[in-house]
Amino acid sequence: MSIAPGTYPLGPESGRLLVDTTRTGLGAKAGHDLTIEVTRWRGEATIDPTDPARSQVTVEIDATSLEVRKATGGVKPLTGSDRGEIEKTVRDKILTTGRHPTITFRSTRVAGTPESFEVDGDLTIVGATRPVTLRGSLAEGRARGAATVAQTRWGIRPYSALFGALKLNDDVVVRFDIGLTDDR
Repeated sequence: MSIAPGTYPLGPESGRLLVDTTRTGLGAKAGHDLTIEVTRWRGEATIDPTDPARSQVTVEIDATSLEVRKATGGVKPLTGSDRGEIEKTVRDKILTTGRHPTITFRSTRVAGTPESFEVDGDLTIVGATRPVTLRGSLAEGRARGAATVAQTRWGIRPYSALFGALKLNDDVVVRFDIGLTDDR
């Protein structure tokens, strides 16, 4: 099924936004690679498959809504308490959601084909706005793709523990898998 031209609402009802983190450092074996899901978000995609330059995307994320969904690696499995502590650290220390409760993305350019597109845009995290490029494809009524975000470009210091022996990699991958239907 191809995607019809039009404007589509975006949010948890239509798809998923996931953030993948990986670990590094001498103590990497102790930590976990995480998949974190954004549970409260909304947006809109205007799509013109015949003229991608006329397409645009906006997304607004509630930065307090990130929840750990999967943890791989590590010396021991992640407990519910561990998940809660990670989510609190993300909210309070990494994203400082008390001051910056929202993350936004606004496209500035769309190019390519439905099978392989690029969306350039402005991503605002912790009050800093920087350009980022999403790469993806439209197929079977869904938009799927990803963008790599280097935390330090937004002034975010990647999480570290064990006196710096365990660290998160600077790059995190934001993945999306969103249904685009006229069910409004």
